[in-house]
Amino acid sequence: MRIDLHTHSTASDGTDTPAGLVAAAVDAGLDVVALTDHDSTAGWAEAAGALAQGAPVALVRGMEISCVADGISLHLLAYLHDDTYEPLVAELARARSSREGRARRIVEALGQDVPLTWDDVAAQARPGATLGRPHIADALVARGVVEDRAEAFRHYLHSGSRYHRGHYALDAVAAVELVRAAGGVPVLAHPFAAVRGRTVGDPVVEELADAGLAGLEAHHLDHDAAQTRRAIGLADRLGLLVTGSSDYHGTGKPNRLGELTTDRAVFEAIEAGARGVPVLRG
Repeated sequence: MRIDLHTHSTASDGTDTPAGLVAAAVDAGLDVVALTDHDSTAGWAEAAGALAQGAPVALVRGMEISCVADGISLHLLAYLHDDTYEPLVAELARARSSREGRARRIVEALGQDVPLTWDDVAAQARPGATLGRPHIADALVARGVVEDRAEAFRHYLHSGSRYHRGHYALDAVAAVELVRAAGGVPVLAHPFAAVRGRTVGDPVVEELADAGLAGLEAHHLDHDAAQTRRAIGLADRLGLLVTGSSDYHGTGKPNRLGELTTDRAVFEAIEAGARGVPVLRG
């Protein structure tokens, strides 16, 4: 089986619609794909509708939650949780609101130096999408300020940029506990990807494991060989699952669907451990 457990659609910062993502997963020869938009489950219904039309792929409904530990940004993949669980819903609404406020502040600062407005950014997002820095990057591309998202992040949107602004993120331990309470299975995304900025130490991962963390996304394009080995070794020591995923964003990143995958036994363990919503099969 070919299983990719980390992808994004236009419900957050991907460029494929949720239905388009399902179709792309079929074209890529995937047997299982997880839709994991940032702080949002808005794409679930459309993706499920694509399966109802007979798409020959299994859909794992999930989400990528922005959280923080020791002042360091983390991303938590939540699989098969109940998307109506109110305590988690409330936290996600707060996070999305903060993300948009942060994006507005970044645009205001950028607008002092380059031709960019909030309308430019809003035009890059699907209605209801979780707005973030990738949409700002796309607006900079549309304005001709940069050639692509990568250049936008290198010059304007990285965490050390003078245009950078913070936003609310859920405490990582609380995020793990909320996902578990919602019947979901939490996996820490790209935990040691130093290319993205500061990363947490092993004691933080140990604390998350004590709170209910199920696995580590060891096989990720932002991990080098040493970081992958570190994640696998830590997962083995803590009794955690090891996943691999593309982190596909459509044309927003060069990552290809199915470029990295998860073992069937790990997927089956995730499915068996979930109490929120089932895996959908076409």
